[in-house]
Amino acid sequence: MEMGSWALFSAPSLLALIPLVVYIVMVFMGKDNTSGIIVGIAIAAIMMGQDLKMLAAAFAQSLGSTTALIGVIIMTGAGLGVLMTETRVTHTLVYWIVKGIGVNTQTKAKIALIICSILICGLLGTLGGGNAVIAPIMIPVMASLGITPTVVAALFKVSGEIGLMLGPLTGVTLITMEVTNLSYGQLMIGAAIPFSLFWLGGMWFAVKRTQKRTEGKEKYELGDGITNLDDIVITPKERLTTIAFLASFVLLVAYGIMTKQGTNYALIVMILLAVVISLFARIDIDHAVGSLCKGIASQAHMFVVFVTIDVLLNLVTLGGGFDALSNLLGNVAGDSPTAVMLIASVVGGFGIEAAAVAEIKIIAEMFGAAAISAGLPMSMFAISILAATRLTGSVYPTTNMIGQLGIAHSNNTKEMLQASWIASGTVVVFILIWAFIGPMILT
Repeated sequence: MEMGSWALFSAPSLLALIPLVVYIVMVFMGKDNTSGIIVGIAIAAIMMGQDLKMLAAAFAQSLGSTTALIGVIIMTGAGLGVLMTETRVTHTLVYWIVKGIGVNTQTKAKIALIICSILICGLLGTLGGGNAVIAPIMIPVMASLGITPTVVAALFKVSGEIGLMLGPLTGVTLITMEVTNLSYGQLMIGAAIPFSLFWLGGMWFAVKRTQKRTEGKEKYELGDGITNLDDIVITPKERLTTIAFLASFVLLVAYGIMTKQGTNYALIVMILLAVVISLFARIDIDHAVGSLCKGIASQAHMFVVFVTIDVLLNLVTLGGGFDALSNLLGNVAGDSPTAVMLIASVVGGFGIEAAAVAEIKIIAEMFGAAAISAGLPMSMFAISILAATRLTGSVYPTTNMIGQLGIAHSNNTKEMLQASWIASGTVVVFILIWAFIGPMILT
């Protein structure tokens, strides 16, 4: 890509960031991600002198990018999720966890919900979809022990998002590994697990407060659509299919880690797992393919976001927007890795609300060069990236937050927000402390 002959400025320039700013503002105004990105691309094309041939080349380049590949992986994962739900692999997993823990107290019930949500959302690669699948099983358990809907919603949100950070095949994990060059193990140990522990710890404390404040004021009214745990019967075929799925998943992931497979390996894993489920569940091949396609189609809109955001970011890069910003931040932060980490966390965590993969790409482009220049360890930069994708949806109502309220049958946005603020505050304290002491330990 190159600047056109009638570009409105010379690169590098902060002016190249205008299309990105327009996109972010439109998202804040409630516009669809794709709408904002398309407007941003149009503005960028005009500002940087791109003709139709250049734009066509930009889209062709994007379709062959890692971002587009991750989009395909997420779409395939959604198809696998449909297959897992139809064959009741997901239900079997949840049932085993709840029964295995022996849920008979509120504490055990909350632990069971957390484990199920992390596992299922991590496997399916979706927050709303994962929790929607386990809700019919978990809600009766919560209801029988007097846990209020708002507590369930708060735990669903944090646990599900932690699943997206810990799952080895989720879009969040794959793109974070891509932009930081960290292995899965390095990402987990250096960023995802510490971040998750502080966030979950904060939410655990917060929901105790929420339970006291909502007890007696709200409760579940269970309808016919909710399945009682005692009514669930796991057939031998469902048991065998689930065991085969788990064994295959563990073996494939272990092989990928040991042989240091790249991002594209995740796509093969998804396909092989779909084959395993179909064989053991004795599903007709046409039906299996149809189920996969149903899930893939549900994520088509997200794939468009991935492709177009890559085009927009490449145009901003072409205009030197990120180079100019990096130079500016370098002057502000100096050679301080602490300052870079804090600025990246604040701008990402409290300034951008978009699709997770798009957010990560933006943060990596905006602050990646400054992080390297300042000597910020990539595990610490990964924490900033996680803050970029997780904290925004916790400080004010977003589609993710409202979605979890709906799944949990709650409408108490006020208490949900307060619980999210407490949990987010715990993470912010962790980031503040680690930003100062981390560089001294790791460098």
